[in-house]
Amino acid sequence: MLTPETEADLAEAVCAATGPLRIIGGGTRPIGKPVAGEVLSAAGLSGVSLYEPGALTLVVQAGTPFAEVEAVLAAEGQRLPFEPMDHRALLGTSGAPTIGGVVAANVSGPRRVQGGACRDYLIGVRFVDGTGAVVKNGGRVMKNVTGYDLVKLMAGSWGSLGVLSEVSFKVLAAPGAEASLVARGLSAEQGVAALSAGLGSPFDVSGAAHLDARSSDEARTQVRIEGLAGSVAYRAGRLAELLPGFEVVEGAQSAALWQEVRDVTPFAGRDGAVWRISVKPSDGPLLAGLGEAIFDWGGGLVWLLVPEEGDCGAAAIRARVAELGGHATLVRASEAARAAVAVFPPEPAPVAALTAGLRAKFDPRGILNPGIMG
Repeated sequence: MLTPETEADLAEAVCAATGPLRIIGGGTRPIGKPVAGEVLSAAGLSGVSLYEPGALTLVVQAGTPFAEVEAVLAAEGQRLPFEPMDHRALLGTSGAPTIGGVVAANVSGPRRVQGGACRDYLIGVRFVDGTGAVVKNGGRVMKNVTGYDLVKLMAGSWGSLGVLSEVSFKVLAAPGAEASLVARGLSAEQGVAALSAGLGSPFDVSGAAHLDARSSDEARTQVRIEGLAGSVAYRAGRLAELLPGFEVVEGAQSAALWQEVRDVTPFAGRDGAVWRISVKPSDGPLLAGLGEAIFDWGGGLVWLLVPEEGDCGAAAIRARVAELGGHATLVRASEAARAAVAVFPPEPAPVAALTAGLRAKFDPRGILNPGIMG
């Protein structure tokens, strides 16, 4: 395994490579087609380069454990708002997720329905391309760009365009309080209707999820609000009027409910393949018959547990999702299944041509996580 500890070492390692490289951070997210090649871990590039709480700006080395980033921000009453999922429970992995891995996979969580994705808070990147050259894009403030917006391009590229060495974020203040309104026993259709009502209200809902009865003791529907304590109390009361039959839970009890949704823990340690599906929120319940479902983002994100047999349900799931105008990604399956099944949504020919052109530009030798998104 190659374990560079500086950006210069990273550039040298990539430049000297004579064959494919399997790029990892903490190694906690083995998603995508299996990559055959020498392992290159960016975990050695660790530490905070710059943190200016007053400017809401954080610059950090890509291999820094995400937990360390959270602790640095929490000490100043701040956070990264996009609430990234920790895949370890669902995928059965160990190690420490890194901030670079979060960016490379564009990992977000339940708060995305209100606050946006990882890429929306990413304001700068440094990375090493497939030739070993160091590339920098963006800066320390949010601004418009011309030419390639490499900041957005690197988010969700899964190490196929470059190896991240440093990332810069806009951060926000952490809320003083949170509360969730919870109902039990609703069907998927009833649950998603309630989530839509909450999200359509003026009460600034920051989470909206429904777990079907097979994923919990009984079906559970929940909406979250965050902010100053007085505001949260007021909005919780008003939402309770809008959503009769929902009870209010607060603080740590509320946080635990959302960690469960964020990390898809009801599917952890259980047999089966897991799909991550994006559709219109109102269409989410139409997928419930394909497997055991957890609905996030008001029904727009569906986690589906299906038997790991044959193509892991790929043909049926993708056909149904295509009818609904969405897309599906196979997040958990055996290595053999991921080698045989298209893990990421197939790209239309024009998009595939653009993708191939970008990879040829940034990785002309085709050595960075080759085929991971194929």
